[in-house]
Amino acid sequence: MRIRDTVGRLGGDEFALILVMEDETRNPIIVVNKIREMLRTPFDIKGHEVIVNASIGITVHPDDARDTETLIKYADTAMYRAKQAGRNTYRFFTAEMNTEILAKLDLENALHKAFTNKEFVLYYQPKVDLKTGSICGLEALLRWQRPGFGMVSPAEFIPILEETGLIVSVGSWVIQETCRQIRSWIDCSIGPVQVAVNVSSRQFTEGDLKEVINIALQANDVPPHLLELELTESTLMVNTNQTVQILQSLKDQGVQISIDDFGTGYSSLAYLRRFPIDKLKIDIAFIRNITTNADDAAITQTIIQMAHGLNLKVIAEGVETIDQLKFLKNKQSDQIQGYYFSRPLPVDQMELMLLTTVGIPLLEMI
Repeated sequence: MRIRDTVGRLGGDEFALILVMEDETRNPIIVVNKIREMLRTPFDIKGHEVIVNASIGITVHPDDARDTETLIKYADTAMYRAKQAGRNTYRFFTAEMNTEILAKLDLENALHKAFTNKEFVLYYQPKVDLKTGSICGLEALLRWQRPGFGMVSPAEFIPILEETGLIVSVGSWVIQETCRQIRSWIDCSIGPVQVAVNVSSRQFTEGDLKEVINIALQANDVPPHLLELELTESTLMVNTNQTVQILQSLKDQGVQISIDDFGTGYSSLAYLRRFPIDKLKIDIAFIRNITTNADDAAITQTIIQMAHGLNLKVIAEGVETIDQLKFLKNKQSDQIQGYYFSRPLPVDQMELMLLTTVGIPLLEMI
């Protein structure tokens, strides 16, 4: 930095740089690249090499703002956008970023009210047994009917529930509501139906998952084997020992455990043997191209074979075509889930399907 420039530590690992630009030749990107280049050299701390990356946000006075607080806020916004872009890079602040930030804040406020105002509902997507063609279970999926906006995409609000920690209380509601619905079906002509719910890693670290499940099962008098928990590989890797204990306790009660989005994480089937797992769900990223991409086909076949070798059932999610269905049946996948059979449905439509559906169309022709 030059003498006329300023370097300050804002707190934690955040620093602010004030660059005095007399003309456009003093481009901040030149400084940014120098900083990144300097940080590429490892630091030696008591014999340990430490590599530091920097995510940098840039705002320009007076183009973006004239007051100090706004400039810092905008630079901070741009910095977080650089982090979202993969870190170790930089972003200039834009007006669009500010619009997105305001929209996100509005969404956060609405989500807090949504839980209080009971705006969340559950949709259900069936799983199909490939040997019989019949529905063998459902997955409960959270949906938000936002007043004045209609149905909000889960891709928009689920990440915010995670960030804010609301996922813990909302996740508890999902488990309670799922058990209530299972009981309702047991008491009518539909009968027992196994339903899976997605469990967030924050429910393990911040909530009392075991207690929540026990209360929901007992309050609704639901047999534990009718409730299935779906966890991602990354969730399993958070506080592994505690996770194993919780899952083993639930498994001993009869609750089913499955791994969602398998193949996209960093764990292996051998490592997953530490966990009391019943099923693996092959991620849609592999299923989407199994009939056109030899690598995806080979990976899918290998996962099925290895899972069966470990006495695990396999569910393929995201099945949308007859060719994908044929491939999976030929490779002996146990179950499928996806738009080929049904989209996620509200409870009334799901009940109608449970009462009237006899099997996958064309299954007998495969």
